[in-house]
Amino acid sequence: MPIDQKRINGPDISVPYDIYIHSEVKDNGIQPNAPKRHDGRSNNELRNIFMKTGIVSQAKGSAYIEMGDTKVICSVFDPREIPNKTGYCVQGELFCEFKFAPFSHHKRKLHQQDAEEKEYSLIMQRALEPAVCLQEFPNFQVDIYAIVLDNGGSALAAAIMAASLALANAGVPMFGLVTASTIGICKQTYLVDPTDTEETFCSTKTEPDTADDHGIIMQAALPQHGQISEIFVVGSVDVNTIEHSMDLLSKMHKDICPLLEQCLVKTVFKAFRPNNKKTDEK
Repeated sequence: MPIDQKRINGPDISVPYDIYIHSEVKDNGIQPNAPKRHDGRSNNELRNIFMKTGIVSQAKGSAYIEMGDTKVICSVFDPREIPNKTGYCVQGELFCEFKFAPFSHHKRKLHQQDAEEKEYSLIMQRALEPAVCLQEFPNFQVDIYAIVLDNGGSALAAAIMAASLALANAGVPMFGLVTASTIGICKQTYLVDPTDTEETFCSTKTEPDTADDHGIIMQAALPQHGQISEIFVVGSVDVNTIEHSMDLLSKMHKDICPLLEQCLVKTVFKAFRPNNKKTDEK
């Protein structure tokens, strides 16, 4: 089947917007021993997070999240019968689709899923399954679609949190909310919530003959229960480094979880506010 190359394409002649950024603002490389990162954050500091639910009107539940320059939107639809299933399934299933928008990278992405996106879809599914009460809808599956509008780093973690909010917004029974965070490791330096430039720097070994740890660790957890639902490691990382990284990420989950809860509380207040006004008028 041919690929639709015309879908969501930009103009024939275009230039990237980042060429207009002032030269002092552009990233001129990452210095592992520097007290501040290129965006002014400390190594253990998260980017500003913005979350909102009910973005897609056609979906049962949806959520939008911004983490710095990373922008992800997620949609959840009503449960449907599992296709091509011969026997009866006691527990339900989750179907997750992770996709980068064609314009989310500097290098244009194709509309069809590539190997990286398929891998991220499976990771997102494994991260969300422990939090969903799958026994409540046997022989049915819930479809979750996450699309990255702008990849500014830690896109997988943002997609997992957006999917968790969308599931809660759709009324899917859950044991708790899923939080996710990413950490980049390079030369004994731990960069929490790395940007896309920092991810590339941590994934690439600068000195081939050295044994310095370098890589990316993404961890998804249920902070309300103190459980880890998924961990994803890329690179060459020592066991002690992974242990220290998990301790740092666990602290980040405790900071992120109240933000997700506050977003859902605001959604509930907005849903019941018109009804309260009507009752007051009567």
